[in-house]
Amino acid sequence: MPNRLADEQSPYLRQHKDNPVDWYPWGEEAFQKAKEEDKPIFLSIGYSTCHWCHVMAHESFEDEEVAELMNETFVSIKVDREERPDIDTIYMNVCQMMRGQGGWPLTVLLTPDRKPFYAATYLPKEGRFQQMGMVDLIPRIQKMWENERDQLLEDADEVTSLLQRSVDESGGTEAPDAEVLDEAFRQLSREFDDTYGGFGSAPKFPAPHNLLFLLRQWHRTGEERAMDVVMETLDQMRLGGIFDQVGYGFHRYSTDERWLLPHFEKMLYDQAMHVMAYTEAAQATGEARYEQTAREVLTYVLRDLQAPEGGFYSAEDADSPNEEGEMEEGAFYVWSVDEVRDLLDEDVADLVIDVFNMTPEGNYQEEASGQRTGKNVLHLDRPLDAEAEERGMDPGELRSTLDDARATLLLHRDERPRPGLDDKVLTDWNGLMIAALATAARVFDEPEYEEAATDAATFVLDTLREDDGRLLHRYREGEAGVQAHLDDYAFLVWGLIELYETTFEVEWLEVALDLMDASIDQFWDEDEGGFFLTATDGEELIVRPKELSDGAMPSGNSIHFANLLRLARLTGRTELEGRADALARWAGRQARSRPTGFTALLAGLQFALGSPREIVIAGEQESDDTQTLVDVLRSTYDPFSVVLHRPPGDRPPIAELAPFTEAQTPQDGQASAYVCRDFRCEAPTTDPDQLREQLTVEA
Repeated sequence: MPNRLADEQSPYLRQHKDNPVDWYPWGEEAFQKAKEEDKPIFLSIGYSTCHWCHVMAHESFEDEEVAELMNETFVSIKVDREERPDIDTIYMNVCQMMRGQGGWPLTVLLTPDRKPFYAATYLPKEGRFQQMGMVDLIPRIQKMWENERDQLLEDADEVTSLLQRSVDESGGTEAPDAEVLDEAFRQLSREFDDTYGGFGSAPKFPAPHNLLFLLRQWHRTGEERAMDVVMETLDQMRLGGIFDQVGYGFHRYSTDERWLLPHFEKMLYDQAMHVMAYTEAAQATGEARYEQTAREVLTYVLRDLQAPEGGFYSAEDADSPNEEGEMEEGAFYVWSVDEVRDLLDEDVADLVIDVFNMTPEGNYQEEASGQRTGKNVLHLDRPLDAEAEERGMDPGELRSTLDDARATLLLHRDERPRPGLDDKVLTDWNGLMIAALATAARVFDEPEYEEAATDAATFVLDTLREDDGRLLHRYREGEAGVQAHLDDYAFLVWGLIELYETTFEVEWLEVALDLMDASIDQFWDEDEGGFFLTATDGEELIVRPKELSDGAMPSGNSIHFANLLRLARLTGRTELEGRADALARWAGRQARSRPTGFTALLAGLQFALGSPREIVIAGEQESDDTQTLVDVLRSTYDPFSVVLHRPPGDRPPIAELAPFTEAQTPQDGQASAYVCRDFRCEAPTTDPDQLREQLTVEA
């Protein structure tokens, strides 16, 4: 009989609906049962594409012996971290406090009033290598609950108190300054891997927000080292196995320092952030290879992650059935030499095997035994132009041959059993993808991307916004639900700002302002500044989390800091800049203590300290003279400017949102550009060369 999780929308929860564990979803029914039966709570948090979550489920949650112990001892609750990031944030902080590290699957034991007294990540069924197993842990906890409960309750109260103190004491009173920006750059420069790109060693995470910060550091200071770090990292990632050389898109992270052997899951938010980094690098450097990579990632997203309704699915799993029908990480993505020879002509197969570094013994090994499998993760040693030069080939001919071969391999791969698709649509992750698509559409002059961004924004606002204007977090199978969190508002506002600057359709800027006002009403901390993760009227948890540091994604506070600054400049609403200042003051102490943990926030600070410009293009949007001026702006890397379009006529809609544009009209019937910086404006110009000159003037 399926358990209660069968009625949930989360794909992760549904993966556990047939477990013999008597799972409950997070909610009052479970808490009440724990109180009535006087049992502790076993809280398990993960997500549908988490490899080690699958391993623990197979070893323990599908095991009758473990399930019997769990059902006897606990009330067991499953949580999808992507559906409830507020719960995940709280209890992940608990794990990091108790263990010094965190990760998923996350296992936390709670009192019936949800206070934590034990935390761990993956737990095997049987103990090994000094790691306690489930069959050892559960009887021990049961005995302690019966005989040492006072101590457990005291521990739970202490942990909860520490959590609350960490929130209360997180703020400061002095905003970070340019020295913090420079220190973040110095630290990233020291952590940079000069051999393979990226930061640190294995496992190696991409962290595109670090690269966006460094691009702004380069633009603000002219520091060439910052650009070198960005370019080397982008180049090495694109060459490595972390990039899907056959189907495109980036895997989650690299298990080694060389970007060779990936953890194979593909997340929507990773694709969005990679597109932002490669697109900005293409605009800043003029290097075509970065545009190509951004386009390749979007090819994957639009092909495999876009829902028919316009929104974007969340992720693809790392695991899929292998040739024996057993679930195996990476099975969908790896290749043997014989497979390639069977599919391609001999000379083309030889070329593919050589260029993509394939060997008969393979470079991929079984996780359990460490034995080579004869399968290969395809990767490159050098860019294809350099490869062509090394071989004495024409670069175009090499690319064409490899593209044809790749298409053949992709068709064959699509016949394999696919990894599981997490088909829920999340507001926050869709906001990131809208921002990425809109930016790529603007920089690359690509209508397809603009259309996709518009469709996704329309879907989210039509489906995941309630009648009172408030957002919901998750959509799946025709049902929208879960109260939105800060990240939903922050990331969607970012996407809508980018969409406005791409389309100049005023409705996107108007909705962005409405959502910003709603964020302030629902999440703003009036005492300390900054935004809470949960709404004022949200579910009462043991603490109200307030996050600033960046993880796999930028934090909602970091992104909303930049949103406040940009909206203030776009509309002239200076009170928004005041909110940004208050947020920066709250964030200052944390940012100064560990600058590299807050690079998304510091990227926003780059904007504030980089003499931001407000640029208004006045003219008929579709006219040639207007487009000529717009093209000047879009061919220039200028992350410290905001751009508005003011059509001719009296009091157009943009003048309602940005009153300062009312007087900025076309000059003598010609499209005109108005450039303002440091609270002063240049004389309007109709000349694209003069506009270009105004953009290059030092602050």
